[in-house]
Amino acid sequence: MIRIAALQMPTQGMDPTLLEQYFKTAKAKEARLLLLGEYVLNHFFKELETMPINMIKDQSDHHLAMIKAFSKAYDMVVVAPLVQVKHRRCYKTIVKVTPKSTHTYYQQILIDYGHWNEAAFFANEVKPLEDPLVFNHEGVRFGVIGGFEVHFNPFFDRLNARDVDVLLLPTAATFDSHNRWREILKTRAFLHNIYILRANRVGEYLDKEVKWRFYGDSMLIDPMGEVQQVLEDKEAMMVVEIDRKEVRLAKRLWGFEKQLKIRRKSIENL
Repeated sequence: MIRIAALQMPTQGMDPTLLEQYFKTAKAKEARLLLLGEYVLNHFFKELETMPINMIKDQSDHHLAMIKAFSKAYDMVVVAPLVQVKHRRCYKTIVKVTPKSTHTYYQQILIDYGHWNEAAFFANEVKPLEDPLVFNHEGVRFGVIGGFEVHFNPFFDRLNARDVDVLLLPTAATFDSHNRWREILKTRAFLHNIYILRANRVGEYLDKEVKWRFYGDSMLIDPMGEVQQVLEDKEAMMVVEIDRKEVRLAKRLWGFEKQLKIRRKSIENL
């Protein structure tokens, strides 16, 4: 059993006071890991498109140093999306920060729609898919992918192969996608018998034509596909309990992976 937290916030400024207060609360509630949503440590993508590259880099460097300090001070793993700038090019990443180390996952598939084209803005390499970020913490195996990547089956094949118990999913979902996201995540959790902890952004962005409203709805879904805890549409944090035994139970009960293993063995024995 492990307690982990999801933090639902808008973009944070340079002042660390509010973010540190959430770390203190999470620590007091014995959380051992904290997940942040997309575009919390950086401005929203549409704002980044018009920001000077040096300003983006300063913001990212400042917040990375800040969460490294909080991770060490509160003895907590932090998983947070971060725009990293290298050689004056922006990369969309997710960092896993521990008191002793930092690992970086470069998002592999980016949104490329006309109104929201991350693929054209970020310099992330387009190449054959690799494993998501996977790590063990206190006897539980966690996987991490970018929010948009939840739509693509190969990531879940790789999570299955790595025997992941919990998928950590930072998102920045907006417009009228509330119900669609719920159904996708419930289905993914059930079909793969894993927990999914989603941290979605809140706040608004107003362009010339439309208001982008980020509606929150951060949630924990259990390995049976049921929503166990959920936040509404305001800034908030939830601390949830993960029990690896529930993952093992769901996998034995439904046997989806067992059926695939039987067939893989049959092919190997030919």
